[in-house]
Amino acid sequence: MSSLQPDPTVAVGAPVQISGAVGWRERHGRRVAVLVAQVVLLAAAIACWQLLAGRVISVLFVSKPTLVWHQLVTWADSGSLWSNSWITIKEILLGYALGAVAGVALGFALSLLRFASSVLDPFIMALYAIPKVALAPLFIVWFGIGLQMKVILAATTVFFLVFINTTAGIKQVDTALVDAVRLMGGSRRQLITKVILPASMSGVLTGLRVAIPYALIGAVIGELVASNRGLGYLINESASTLNTAGVFAALVTLTVIAAILNALVNVLGRWTDRWRPLDDDR
Repeated sequence: MSSLQPDPTVAVGAPVQISGAVGWRERHGRRVAVLVAQVVLLAAAIACWQLLAGRVISVLFVSKPTLVWHQLVTWADSGSLWSNSWITIKEILLGYALGAVAGVALGFALSLLRFASSVLDPFIMALYAIPKVALAPLFIVWFGIGLQMKVILAATTVFFLVFINTTAGIKQVDTALVDAVRLMGGSRRQLITKVILPASMSGVLTGLRVAIPYALIGAVIGELVASNRGLGYLINESASTLNTAGVFAALVTLTVIAAILNALVNVLGRWTDRWRPLDDDR
């Protein structure tokens, strides 16, 4: 019966060295491969669009990449692209900030005041179920068609997402930690700052992360319903004159803004991961 013999070149008990260079090269190579595949896919889609437009599908319906580019250049030269994009970005940022602050504040307040939470919870969930686009006509009556209406519509969309995730994060706080602090004579203020706030931060940050793209949705919906500025206004104006290239140009600009927001979401996501508890079965 044969037995396995140890390698004489390896010292017994010597630590095994695992180089991280191989893992880093593999991850870097995979990211490069994914990026190349994305660029190739985008280029192929644009090429197919250019070839099919005017030959298979009418340019009136789908325009052409060259026409869309020309429209973007025209708007950029006139300053219309920058001014209207800035209006939309400002609505997104203000709406997000207002909705996020209100969602976190009310989420913590109602979670700590259980009687008020039990009373208000069904009403808040009922309001959350209302499609936000249905609120736009009412907000027009209340706030007009200016910047304020779009900011409040975006803030309303953000508020419910942040509020729900905040309350969910607080409900998941380990009750054993809360009881331990109380047994040690900790005050209510210490209980909130030392236990509840850190333990619920994962839920709060998840709500902030998820709500970022919805701020864009709320702002653009408000512009599409009624506006005289912004990218939604450019879409409506282009559609009313059958300028399909203009519609696509505004959509491309919104796509770029959404991509930047998604990048911010990923950064915030990595920050959120720091607050997640480690697995017990590692």
